[in-house]
Amino acid sequence: MGIAKVYSAQLTGLQCETVTVEVDISNGLNSFSIVGLGDRAIDEAKDRISAAIKNSGFQSPKQKNQKVVISLAPADMRKEGPSFDLAMAVAYLLAAEEIDLDPEDKIFLGELSLEGNVRRIAGILPMLCQLPAKGYREVYIPESNATEAQLARNISILPTKSLDQLVQHICGDVQMDTLKPIELPIVESVSGVDMQTIRGNGIAKRGLEIAAAGAHNVLMSGPPGTGKTMLANSFSTILPDLSYEHSVEVTGIHSAARVLVSGLLRRPPFRAPHHTASYPSIVGGGAFPKPGEITLAHRGVLFLDEFPEFDRDVIEALRQPLEDHIVTISRAKGTVTFPAQCILIAAMNPCPCGKGKDGSCICSEKTLQSYRHRISGPIMDRIDVWLNVNKIDYERLAEKHSISESSETIRSRVTAARKIQRCRFEAYKIDKHYNSEMSASDIEKCVEISDQARGIVMTSAQRFGLSGRGFHRIIKVARTIADLAKSERIEKEHILEALQYRTKLYE
Repeated sequence: MGIAKVYSAQLTGLQCETVTVEVDISNGLNSFSIVGLGDRAIDEAKDRISAAIKNSGFQSPKQKNQKVVISLAPADMRKEGPSFDLAMAVAYLLAAEEIDLDPEDKIFLGELSLEGNVRRIAGILPMLCQLPAKGYREVYIPESNATEAQLARNISILPTKSLDQLVQHICGDVQMDTLKPIELPIVESVSGVDMQTIRGNGIAKRGLEIAAAGAHNVLMSGPPGTGKTMLANSFSTILPDLSYEHSVEVTGIHSAARVLVSGLLRRPPFRAPHHTASYPSIVGGGAFPKPGEITLAHRGVLFLDEFPEFDRDVIEALRQPLEDHIVTISRAKGTVTFPAQCILIAAMNPCPCGKGKDGSCICSEKTLQSYRHRISGPIMDRIDVWLNVNKIDYERLAEKHSISESSETIRSRVTAARKIQRCRFEAYKIDKHYNSEMSASDIEKCVEISDQARGIVMTSAQRFGLSGRGFHRIIKVARTIADLAKSERIEKEHILEALQYRTKLYE
């Protein structure tokens, strides 16, 4: 009979919080309690732990005349989920003097089945990436989380199949292998609609190429059936693969949100929620805040089809993430900040009936005004590239062979333009990745613009009545166009092309 402690961890938002698991065993009437502000899953762990310990060859805590108290510290921090099961079982065996273990700098993570197997848990990667900075050097995880965990660095990871295997390893009877980190695999093929298969709409394709190169937000407008959705689906095929840092970051977010399908995400995510999606599902939320679609699209694409049909609160909630690239969710139980740096691709019809300017529109002026006002000025001001997607001639659709460029060709230009941006930011010691991220001071510091181009942008800003944000976005788009052209400074033609993507779609 005695007291013991080991260490575990959980995610609060995307931040790893370490938890001290303490077990006290004393003589008395049989009782088993878990304290420390746990949720229902933690309260039910008493039965899982008891059965797992019994089925691993030890006497169950409920079979002895003893009082068992498990404390999860700090007591004022809410705990959720079954990831503390393994740590609680190890702490109990240590307190019961069934095993001998030095728990310092070790973390135990995993859910236990009744037969003692260690089950997969969510959010393992972001925890592993943050634990070394907290002084931990060894972590025991479920074997089923091994593929995801191979992305972590600077920490010894031991995949665990069962509680019995872990006990034998601790006792020295079995030697568990440390997981070896892996290098990022090369993506052999990119899934999605190839740009080469899309007929016509050359201006729209060019606009999407610019958006991909500088991570600019896009709004496409056009009648139904003109290819807006197909263009959006093809957009992901012209984006470069994720870097190691971004791959780890994105994989960790999807793991924490319990939507990770494969062990590693190498391609930018593409999220396309339906327009009936709720506010929490898009922005994030819940009693214990979870990432929403805009965070799941981090480093990738958020496609909102039928943009005006989304709830107005959802559309207005995009203001902060489109500008600051974060989402801050405040609840009575705490405040959580999620990353949300994604490219917004929005699509809409020119009017409710979809006919638009072709002369057959049946919408009244009042209906048109109501439709247009669903998207506020501040949201429109955060759109960098505005594209009209027009109907395609039937002759063009009937062509057997396309002369359009493939996604691979366009992607190579996008990759080259992004490399130019990174080199420029590094030269000026600016911690940014894309032109769309530049602040006003960044533009003044690192963007060269010819006198003729400057005069055009000043005149155009006055003529169109651009806001300060809109003025700077013109320059950022022009800088991306110049990068695609491998020009060291913004010239007249770059500004003129950027201005044509700024014209309001329904004016």
